Amino acid sequence: MIFADGRLLPDTEQKAVLNGLEAHLNTVRMGPPLAAETVISAVDALGKRLEAGEFAPLLAQFLPARVGLDELLPLLRREALEAKLAAELGPEPFGTREYAKTTARVLPLGVLLHIAPGNMPGLPVYTALEGLLTGNINLVKLPHGDKGLSLAAFQLLTRQEPRLAPYLYGFDLLSGRREELRVLAGLADGLAVWGGDGAIDAARALAGPGCKLIEWGHRLSFAYVSGYEDRDGELSALAAHIVETGQRLCSSCQVIFLDTEDWEEGAAFCREFLPHLERAAAKRPGLGAGAAASLSGHTALLERIVDKTAAGEVLFQGRGCSVVLRPDRELELSPMEGNVLVKLLPQAELLPALRRQKGRLQTAGLLCAPEKREALTGLLARSGATRVTRAGSMSASFPGEAHDGEYPLRRYVRVVDVER
Repeated sequence: MIFADGRLLPDTEQKAVLNGLEAHLNTVRMGPPLAAETVISAVDALGKRLEAGEFAPLLAQFLPARVGLDELLPLLRREALEAKLAAELGPEPFGTREYAKTTARVLPLGVLLHIAPGNMPGLPVYTALEGLLTGNINLVKLPHGDKGLSLAAFQLLTRQEPRLAPYLYGFDLLSGRREELRVLAGLADGLAVWGGDGAIDAARALAGPGCKLIEWGHRLSFAYVSGYEDRDGELSALAAHIVETGQRLCSSCQVIFLDTEDWEEGAAFCREFLPHLERAAAKRPGLGAGAAASLSGHTALLERIVDKTAAGEVLFQGRGCSVVLRPDRELELSPMEGNVLVKLLPQAELLPALRRQKGRLQTAGLLCAPEKREALTGLLARSGATRVTRAGSMSASFPGEAHDGEYPLRRYVRVVDVER
């Protein structure tokens, strides 16, 4: 399906839409930019309808059972959107700034092509929303696993505010459709790509010299344990986070690092943590998730048997989950689906070890005594982490937060200097 001019269209209309798209985009850009207030009013109104339960049947159709609205709804409120604009672009985001000889104006980049990820429901809508807030026209290449959620959201948003329709397009294209993607990239002033190294390399090949490449690559996140405030509560929260996210998000815990050099202490932690992980795994909805977790764990076990470099590690196998104690100190991707890695990493070695993944770090879930939190937070930040949270909040969304250490709205605008 395609979303264009506020309408859902069949794939058979794709060629006609692409053929007329450049002329349509130019017509829209010749007018005044889209006002942020128009976007904020529409999103706020839609969020209130969502909170009232008006779209419950639609959400049940598209969203997995584990995905709730408690974290999403605060991000859709007027105060959160206004605070985001002010934090990222200043108190007068699109006002003019007067200098001795020039006036600086902040304007949209123009046309943004978003190559959106499929690892988190609703993310294609959110990246388009950031483009709308900055007044850009948004061409969204939807991920394979979207299943119609984003197209339905685009339709609801443009019905709420028809003035948004010329600024929002959705294309359910397979990544192999290179010719159509080249057409879209040729129309874009900026290409925002979400994904791993392969997706980013492909986007670099698509983006021409005049197109700004905006990379939101895959990131690695971890937990760091250096004591506790509430031992059982924090371990249970970390286990719940690991299972609920399936470790598929950039903010999901892949490795649990322990502030120790004692191997026996590491083994004792694994034995203590495994029951917490098993209790969380037992709450998974449906049989499919448990089967996927077991398959991931057994596949990883077979790989370790074949891989001679895995010598010295210890497997703690649980029901629908596992913990693996490894002797190295590298941050890496876990087997996922409730199968987590544990490694020893004393504070003195923390920065050198994490710096080996510079540019790929995201969230650090910190478990420690209250009096150590400030110092450890500073050390994790200096090591390259861009978010520091508590154990159970690693994948939580907070109004006003940056994305991978940057304010995205700043990347979606440009400054025009006009001589006075």
